[in-house]
Amino acid sequence: MNTTPPDSAVRTRGDLCPGVFRPWSASDGLLVRLRLVGGRLSGEQLDSLLAVSERFGDGVVHLTARANLQIRGLPGFGCLPAEVVSALESTGLVPSRDHELVRNIMVSPQTGYAGGLADLRPVAAELDRLLVGDPALGVLPGRFLFVLDDGRGDVVATRADLGLVALDAERAQLRVGDDWGPVVPLPAAPAALVALACGFLETRGTGATAAWHVRELPDELRVSMWQTSGLGMTDAGSRGDGCRVSAGPLPYGPVDGGVHVAVPDGVLTRAEAESLLAGPVLIVTPWRGIFVPSKEQS
Repeated sequence: MNTTPPDSAVRTRGDLCPGVFRPWSASDGLLVRLRLVGGRLSGEQLDSLLAVSERFGDGVVHLTARANLQIRGLPGFGCLPAEVVSALESTGLVPSRDHELVRNIMVSPQTGYAGGLADLRPVAAELDRLLVGDPALGVLPGRFLFVLDDGRGDVVATRADLGLVALDAERAQLRVGDDWGPVVPLPAAPAALVALACGFLETRGTGATAAWHVRELPDELRVSMWQTSGLGMTDAGSRGDGCRVSAGPLPYGPVDGGVHVAVPDGVLTRAEAESLLAGPVLIVTPWRGIFVPSKEQS
């Protein structure tokens, strides 16, 4: 088990990660973040989001390092006007009011299109379904991150709270904070990750001092988290050889399965997005780009 000290000895407040129902007050107005499971959205949804920003915000869409989207410069004091909330919900990118802050699921962008050892799209979709379906998980910290690597190693270096790395088309090794967990069948992985997330909530503490991340838990609480999840510490593992691949960031330009479009400074204007809006599937990447699967792959 990893025994490195936690990032922060004691938290003094809850996290303030922004969302539609908890915007951040910035110097240019309110800022909201929209979580995309695996970075996925349609060209139609991107078009709708640009229209919201053009009408109410700074006119562009901002990409984040977690493969999510942000809108800045929105009106309001502490909360968004109902008209803006309605416009954002109409994009289809806010499927759950109670869970909008916790749908932080990063996935290898090319999974299911090219390369990798497994198609993690069904795994990510099921994980999201289970998260949204459990009322208790709506209070996970907004910084809590699931990272699913399909075995190519493109996102394995991202520091996760929970996640997995595919070992082949049928198995994956779980990640638990900075530790490695058991090898599980891929179909069982979403439920195992949700059980661990519930275990984290049971052990993180309460109030302003509650932990935001698994790695912040002291050793004895991490043991308790395992026990609460139903995955005992005897199920913990060491990093397997299949998890040692590291592909690095996806290069911009033509790549296997499609094109990775660079978004300079992570700021997407309508002019820059025009060629993307007809796409049935777009995938925002952790490198502030957009992977566009080739037509035969979409």
